[in-house]
Amino acid sequence: MSVRTVLELHHVGIIVEDLDTAVASYQALGFSEPERFRIEEQEVEVATFSAGHGYVELVSPIVEDGGLVRYLASRGESVHHIAYRVDDIQAELTRVKAAGFELIDDTPRRGVHNWLVAFVHPKSCHGVLTEFVQIPDESGNADDS
Repeated sequence: MSVRTVLELHHVGIIVEDLDTAVASYQALGFSEPERFRIEEQEVEVATFSAGHGYVELVSPIVEDGGLVRYLASRGESVHHIAYRVDDIQAELTRVKAAGFELIDDTPRRGVHNWLVAFVHPKSCHGVLTEFVQIPDESGNADDS
């Protein structure tokens, strides 16, 4: 069975050293108060700003070591990832893996807002960390079967 894919830009993730300072900067730029989340299992704190049909997501590590800390040390504050909304995240992961893409996540995990998320390795996307996002239905459940 072939999956019809129409990718919709969902958010741009920006890695920052100090989330409070970055939030203040983006509010001074013109964004309203963000939603904030702490995701212990991913070792991050996130602030999301609504931006039209998508979001700007500020991501800051909450541990003193780990992948995001190393990323900041080597690249500094910058765009970290681009995320695309999909209807069926598991089907998309299967499709891109069959097409030869290297996945970071073979299985989706829970992100902010209870979204299902999964990442494609930057090596497969010309140096850009790419995320798929599946939004839960109105009952709050994402079909992650």
